Amino acid sequence: MSPLWIAVIGTSLIAFALKYAGHSIPQQWLEHPKIQRVNSLIPIALLSALVAVQTFTTKTTVMVDHRLAGVSVAVIALLLKAPFPVVVLSAAIASAAIYNWF
Repeated sequence: MSPLWIAVIGTSLIAFALKYAGHSIPQQWLEHPKIQRVNSLIPIALLSALVAVQTFTTKTTVMVDHRLAGVSVAVIALLLKAPFPVVVLSAAIASAAIYNWF
């Protein structure tokens, strides 16, 4: 068996063990207010980190380019309570315009 297959099977076993452990947690632990508060904030933190990484990095370098303009326009549109399609389209148009200008 090659090292690649050993890694795949090992990773699969670890993923299964983590999922099983998650289902084995007692219900009373999950109903604790602090746990519920933290669980509600985890998706926000992960999405924010993903947006930051995708906006400011290219492969292994940090750079500021047209993507920052798109995210900035999206933030402004969100602050103005624009509908989601308007936010996405305005960010895409701004990013494309800056990309084509420079």
